[in-house]
Amino acid sequence: MNETTILQDVMDRWKDAVDAHEPERVAENFTRDAIFQGLHPYGVGREAVAEYYDSQPLGLTAEYKILETRRISDDVVLGYLSVDFSFTDRPALNVYLSVLVRDDLIAHYQVSRLP
Repeated sequence: MNETTILQDVMDRWKDAVDAHEPERVAENFTRDAIFQGLHPYGVGREAVAEYYDSQPLGLTAEYKILETRRISDDVVLGYLSVDFSFTDRPALNVYLSVLVRDDLIAHYQVSRLP
């Protein structure tokens, strides 16, 4: 598979779980030792990911666009994405997301808010 397909498969699973507000299912898309940095202090591992997404409001949805990909090794893909998080009660939030995908799971997740 090419880099874009690998990244899209992982991010589609992530998006589906985020949109369904199923924090445990979101966490299943991460490695057990994933470094996770959302817009709150970072955490490590699936439990940290699940706690973060459990704290998100009901109705949160994500739309992403892959901007760049790089194959780092046979089983590692780096991705840079634009993500719009939509809410039911406030304007959408646009962020940039860097992910490192290893063996079809997210090993590193870093969100940035840029002007």
